[in-house]
Amino acid sequence: MGNSKSSIVFKSTFEKITWARQILELPESATKQQIIENFRSLITKWHPDKCRKKEKICHEMTEAIILANKIISDYCTQYEFSFSKEEIKKYISKEEWWVDKFGTDPIWSKGDSDIRK
Repeated sequence: MGNSKSSIVFKSTFEKITWARQILELPESATKQQIIENFRSLITKWHPDKCRKKEKICHEMTEAIILANKIISDYCTQYEFSFSKEEIKKYISKEEWWVDKFGTDPIWSKGDSDIRK
C-alpha cells in the first residue's frame, strides 16, 4: 500500500486532512461520533490479529488508519468552533426553524408542536 508513516509527504494541510478523511471513509462533513465509529470499525477490520488479507497489507492499513485518526483528531482539537447565533441556526431542527420563522401563528404553525413550551 505504501502508506506507512515515513513515506507520506503532503503538499498542504488540506491534502493531509483529505487523505486522512478518505482513509477513515468519512464524508466531507462528519460529526465527532461518525469519526469515532468509522475509526473503530476500520481498526477492527484491518487489525493484524483479525484481518484475513496478507499480513503486510493489514499492518500498513492499520498504521494508515491510526495516522489518519491522529491527523483528524489534531485538526478537530485545533479547530475553532463558533457559538454565534448565526452559526448555531445552521444546525437547528426543522421544527425549531418553523417556529423561528412563523412562531405560533395559527395559520402557519404546526399546532401544538411549539418547542418553547
